[in-house]
Amino acid sequence: MNFDQQLQNKIDLKTKPLKALGQLEEIAFKIGKIQKTLSPELISPSLIIFAADHGLAQEGISAYPTEVTQQMVLNFLQGGAAINVFCQQNNINLKIVDAGVNADFEKNSNLIHAKAGYGTQNMLNANAMTAEQLSFCFQKGEDIVDKLTKSKCNIVGFGEMGIGNTSSASLLMSSLLDIPIEECVGRGTGIDDIQLYNKKVILKRVMENRGCPNSVEEALLFFGGFEIAQMYSSMLEAYRKNMVIMIDGFIASSAFLAAYKIDPKILDNALFCHQSDEKGHQLLLKKLNEKAILKLNLRLGEGTGCAIAYPIIKSAVEFLNKMASFESAKISNK
Repeated sequence: MNFDQQLQNKIDLKTKPLKALGQLEEIAFKIGKIQKTLSPELISPSLIIFAADHGLAQEGISAYPTEVTQQMVLNFLQGGAAINVFCQQNNINLKIVDAGVNADFEKNSNLIHAKAGYGTQNMLNANAMTAEQLSFCFQKGEDIVDKLTKSKCNIVGFGEMGIGNTSSASLLMSSLLDIPIEECVGRGTGIDDIQLYNKKVILKRVMENRGCPNSVEEALLFFGGFEIAQMYSSMLEAYRKNMVIMIDGFIASSAFLAAYKIDPKILDNALFCHQSDEKGHQLLLKKLNEKAILKLNLRLGEGTGCAIAYPIIKSAVEFLNKMASFESAKISNK
């Protein structure tokens, strides 16, 4: 019996009808396989929020002004956001990364300074970032995860903050999957019908002006946010470190899509924590043939889906490790 069969056998012989724990069994199998053990464990669960501003936001593609990015980072640092509440509730270590916010922040033990610039360029007029900025993002993303693993952390979630970043995610998704931009665009922070129409018009113009990228790196150069580029690099590094990777909503999934295009095996380590209310996210998950753990109509970002789904992920590991088998409980199997 090979390892996969041993792991499945352990799950199947718990005191329950076959497959009765549904998706929990799939999660348990995936984590056991990642860690190559019949008794996996989750150590120092962590969540990283990457924050950055977007030059395209000046075109009115969001319901909120750009200064909200800076204000929300301060809110994270003060412990007042939804993600703070959920991370505290579930004992998840939270770190905030200034990947490129259009403001400077004072030193804070929970803030990682990794600023690639004060927001990206307006993509209507120029590439989102320079090759030097993209390279900087790649290095910082790797460094952040490398430092995290030194604390023995083996499960990490990815979230983001950046006014305008659903536009960046939509452009990346459209270019990487070669599907029309209209199918990837949603309401983001809650824009109305007129704003949504304008957003689609602007993003079509961006694609016409920038042209078709020839590689994942070029797609990030053209359309990426600093926070998306750093997430992409961090996810690839987390995979190289064989961590369990928790993916939040649409923006985090677009960063994951870029990583997947570089190394499709990263799917083996990924748990998609929730299906966003954003139109593009539902299609993206379908294209990856992945099923999210939760569907709560969330569209907040911040990594909230990861933090809320974590207790379910933990439950999968707990049942695998602690639930009796038919044999140990002396219960008749069918």
